[in-house]
Amino acid sequence: MSLMEQISNFTTVFLGIFIEAAPFLLLGTLASGLVEVFVSREDLLRLIPRRALPATLVGGMMGLAFPVCECGVVPLTRRLVKKGMPLSAGIAFLLAAPIINPIVLASTFAAYGWGNILAARFVLALVVSLSVGLIFSLNKAPSSLLRPEALTPLASGTGGETTHSSESLRVRLQQALRIAGDEFFEMGRYLVIGSALAALMQTLVPQRVLLAVGSGPLVSVLVMQAMAFILSVCSTVDAFLSLAFVNTFTTGSILAFLVFGPMVDIKSTLLFLSIFKRKVVLYLILLPFLMVTLLAVFINLNVAW
Repeated sequence: MSLMEQISNFTTVFLGIFIEAAPFLLLGTLASGLVEVFVSREDLLRLIPRRALPATLVGGMMGLAFPVCECGVVPLTRRLVKKGMPLSAGIAFLLAAPIINPIVLASTFAAYGWGNILAARFVLALVVSLSVGLIFSLNKAPSSLLRPEALTPLASGTGGETTHSSESLRVRLQQALRIAGDEFFEMGRYLVIGSALAALMQTLVPQRVLLAVGSGPLVSVLVMQAMAFILSVCSTVDAFLSLAFVNTFTTGSILAFLVFGPMVDIKSTLLFLSIFKRKVVLYLILLPFLMVTLLAVFINLNVAW
């Protein structure tokens, strides 16, 4: 492939990833602005249990109510954590929401219908996200895991408690939109960088190289997780992409692609850095990777579908 062809391919892939992901980042920042204005800290704390296990379970299941993908969930999680959500619940929500939200479940149903893949994707997403959230709940100083920006007001001065019931609905909506706009442009740079890195990886690492080694109960799982990380496909459409590998890859590896990819890819890794310290981001990559690997290999060795 010539240099010009590589540049053209990079540009096409970059624009495809960015255009696919940007609307969902916007959706997430809109949800973040609405939460900031209309949900008080006291309301949130009343909804979230204080004990780690039920709080983490609630955080994981909240994904059913928020149609956000791996891009849009990050600003919303940051806002919820700033509002007082326990970190374990926030991490469970961060990892589970891109998979168990209504839009993604509907797209998975459209691709695979009612059956084992749809059910297994939902169950594995909850198991992994809740497990990772509970591991982080063991930390006695959760604030030490977060970047200062995740705890302090945004540059626009709109952080903190901005819920004022005396203000008119119109004023509060305008305030929510202003917060969403500020946050979209603040976090958009992470999306641009992440999309560029994903496009660069796709340009330099041919998919046929990965596919050539994608056999066996373990290797196929590792290859599909690597592909999910590199391709950085939005979780709303990844089920359709995975159909291309159904006849050549194991069931466990297909599930690994559908579970690990929405939790962690190049884009989301860059976005995680807007909330968590680098060491924590590393754990947020490794823990889901190891858990998904074990579960997917177990399925390959013990479950006949």
